[in-house]
Amino acid sequence: MSDETVKNGAGRDGSGHDGSGAVEAGVGRSNKPAEILLRIRGLKIEGRSGETWSEIVKGVDLDLHKGEVLGLIGESGAGKSTIGLAAMGFARDGCRISGGSVEFDGLDLVKAGVRKRRRLRGSRIAYVAQSAAAAFNPAHKLIDQYTETPVQHGIAGRAESERDAIELYRRLRLPNPEEIGFRYPHQVSGGQLQRAMTAMAMACRPDLIIFDEPTTALDVTTQIEVLAAIRDIVQQFDTAAIYITHDLAVVAQMADRIMVLRYGKLVEEAPTRTMLSAPKKDYTKSLWAVRSFHAEERPRPAGETPVLAVEHVTAAYGKTRVLHDVSFEIHRQRTVAVVGESGSGKSTTARVITGLLPPLEGRILYKGKPLPPKFSDRSKEQLKTIQMIYQMADTAMNPKQPVREIIGRPLKFYLGMNGRQREERIRELLSLIELEPKDFIDRLPGELSGGQKQRICIARALAAEPSVIICDEVTSALDQLVAEGILKLLDRLQGELGLAYMFITHDLATVKAIADEVVVMLQGKVVESGPKSEMFTPPHHAYTELLLSSVPEMDPDWLDELLAARARGEAGGKIEAADN
Repeated sequence: MSDETVKNGAGRDGSGHDGSGAVEAGVGRSNKPAEILLRIRGLKIEGRSGETWSEIVKGVDLDLHKGEVLGLIGESGAGKSTIGLAAMGFARDGCRISGGSVEFDGLDLVKAGVRKRRRLRGSRIAYVAQSAAAAFNPAHKLIDQYTETPVQHGIAGRAESERDAIELYRRLRLPNPEEIGFRYPHQVSGGQLQRAMTAMAMACRPDLIIFDEPTTALDVTTQIEVLAAIRDIVQQFDTAAIYITHDLAVVAQMADRIMVLRYGKLVEEAPTRTMLSAPKKDYTKSLWAVRSFHAEERPRPAGETPVLAVEHVTAAYGKTRVLHDVSFEIHRQRTVAVVGESGSGKSTTARVITGLLPPLEGRILYKGKPLPPKFSDRSKEQLKTIQMIYQMADTAMNPKQPVREIIGRPLKFYLGMNGRQREERIRELLSLIELEPKDFIDRLPGELSGGQKQRICIARALAAEPSVIICDEVTSALDQLVAEGILKLLDRLQGELGLAYMFITHDLATVKAIADEVVVMLQGKVVESGPKSEMFTPPHHAYTELLLSSVPEMDPDWLDELLAARARGEAGGKIEAADN
């Protein structure tokens, strides 16, 4: 197995887990065993910027016991993912392990040879990536990618692996478990793909799984299903896990113990309940603080033509209609948040607005004038006025282009900027998104953290000087502090430049922070819409109530209590995930 395969996760090693027994939602975490599986001492990792190497992980120690779930939290760039990869003896491109030891079951992975490390990866140590869409090979069916690792490691034959995949799909509550594995990655929803990747990580029944932000791209209803499935299957097989996240409410449901990181150093660590109730360090307390930023609501101008109007839009993929008579407006200096579960039509609506998916019926108006339905029929000026920031920063940028080229390309294409003028504007945009130009302008996407990648995508959208920006889950990959900074930046730019925003998001805290109006979508239809103040005041539409009740809370018992309540029919009945 190549080092590239590490990024996709997988594995079963015959370590004594027989895979029997059913998964029950809401089962509590097991008690922490005494035996240490992973011991990291004095870990130092360097990152390269041009020809210069600098330390990004600075002497971190870590112990992980068998069957224990350890949460790693901290701001973007704190070193969480870098440490998680180092737990496999792996460093991503542009990084290197420069000091310390990583002992897995007594073997120092830093000193071990390449073959020994590769034999462990996938079989005894697995990895679940943040972006399921980027982790799967789009040219191969899900079940083919599942069976690859156990077959390559000689643990099971193809037929046995297929049967095992179907059983794990069933335990992870994937729909049609006998059939879904024979689909390609693009033929399933984000929630389904994330669960399929978790199943792939369990293929060899590994002793350790690194979960790297596995639910940040999911809506709140789907997230509950995925969290419950991950927690239950890890507990069932007594698998140790490192759970990397910036979502504190999520880590409260998943981890036995929490380590807080900042600038590549340990800030503090403690059992989850202790950390949540009595953090010692000021930095940790700042992470725990409730998001304080709320954009000033700007009044809707009376009689003003909306900058963008979606009028009675119906759209389809092939013969399947996915949008049904969708209508809403966005005004200058206003933000419309579009919320709903996976598959509700949020991103499809954005595709229609941008001309990537021509509607069957209805039209898109820009400042009162119809836009050509097809992207290819729009003028450069029409293309310039509506820009999009995509959800998956990993797949939205060319991995071989440096930041200078990524941001500079729209400056040249739309505004005709070249030479010194373009260079100066690139640096201005980097400063706007709070990245130091001299440190980031020559980096490749692979040398950036998830949050840094998303901020580069924001700068690229701003480079075209648009009137409308469609933000597709732009803060889902960012920790709370960085996300709040981005929201403040976008709010300031909106006020200064008169921008109109369409915010596609599953994060209701973001909706409360920045939206002027809210549109709730379900199964391709608008089920409720109105000013934010009305949308968050009861009574709600039944589906809006489900969304509101699905937002995780900073209580380790929240997920258990919610699942139990829904099983009793006390919170809207049995949860219906969008991708079931």
